[in-house]
Amino acid sequence: MRNVLVTGGSRGLGLEIVQCLARKQYRVLAVARRMSNELAAAIDDANKSNPNSIRFVGFDLAETEKIPELVAHCRKEAGPIYGLVNNAAIGLDGALAMMKNSQIENLIRLNTLSPILLTKYAVRSMMSAGEGRIVNVASIIGFTGYSGLAVYAATKASMIGFTRSLAREVGRMGINVNAVAPGFMATDMTHGLVGEQYAKVLRRSALKRLPETSDVANAVEFLLGDGGRNISGTVLTIDAGSTA
Repeated sequence: MRNVLVTGGSRGLGLEIVQCLARKQYRVLAVARRMSNELAAAIDDANKSNPNSIRFVGFDLAETEKIPELVAHCRKEAGPIYGLVNNAAIGLDGALAMMKNSQIENLIRLNTLSPILLTKYAVRSMMSAGEGRIVNVASIIGFTGYSGLAVYAATKASMIGFTRSLAREVGRMGINVNAVAPGFMATDMTHGLVGEQYAKVLRRSALKRLPETSDVANAVEFLLGDGGRNISGTVLTIDAGSTA
């Protein structure tokens, strides 16, 4: 059973990815600051058909200095790391001129620095094995922009550049690196969008609907699986045609 580490795995898109991969016979290490009721229920459900397919790993990714210990712990407990899904992120909004410096630093630390450092240590396990898959969760905002999300957009754009460069760096060692770029999804991403705001988002979509977290999770699973063996350095957009 191949081990895949998924950050931000206790809720939302991360939890959807964890459950999708567990159904596909991966052993998933769900990293999050704390256990959620939703993740606990997912673990119980997965254990019925595939025992030990989901493991919770408590860790605060903002504590970047402890990331080497996190990877060492995961390797000791589960074995070699085949896949890494850098999903954890925060999305504070607000005009740049009004944001506190501490907020900007927190966004960059969690959304950019943390996944880069985590990848640095996880990829060593993949290099030793001569195979591996990395999927970074970016966003369409990383290449379209969005008013009030300048810093968030900067962090997601940085992950796209990181993906493409790293794919060239480690490809010769049998490691694929890709990104997925979700659009506005029919979940907490659109929480608070009402009336004309919501209608405006729908009008941008070629398919006149919003993608769901399961659509993104399926794309991640595809890139981790045999179907994605010759895909590397690409960004797979899942936005129901909003950027078409």
